[in-house]
Amino acid sequence: MENWLIWDGDCGLCRRSVAWVRAHGGEDVFRIAPYQTCPSPPMTPQLRADAERSVQVLTSDGQRISGGRAVLFILRAVGWHPRLVAICDRIPLVWAIELGYEVVARNRPFFSRLLARIEQKGQ
Repeated sequence: MENWLIWDGDCGLCRRSVAWVRAHGGEDVFRIAPYQTCPSPPMTPQLRADAERSVQVLTSDGQRISGGRAVLFILRAVGWHPRLVAICDRIPLVWAIELGYEVVARNRPFFSRLLARIEQKGQ
């Protein structure tokens, strides 16, 4: 089995995030698919419902990881600042990562527009 990264293909913020993952070698580590077009298997009705709310990672050893912890797994897999990711993956910091992820995930349209404005100003 391989690692899967399953995301919301309709979300601009998610699209930008997945582009970043791809630019950092994510396709060498993950099969990357929006939940809207992800094949079955691995897609299931429960996975689809969960993927509507947060990023999902299915690991090669059969684990399913969601939200902030999935983001940490992705960052670790692409080799982004390994020490920082290791620190963030520990209690109590991982709780802050999960909370931050939830805030952003529940407000994706706002953060997507904000990121687009920041990108425009930087050009």
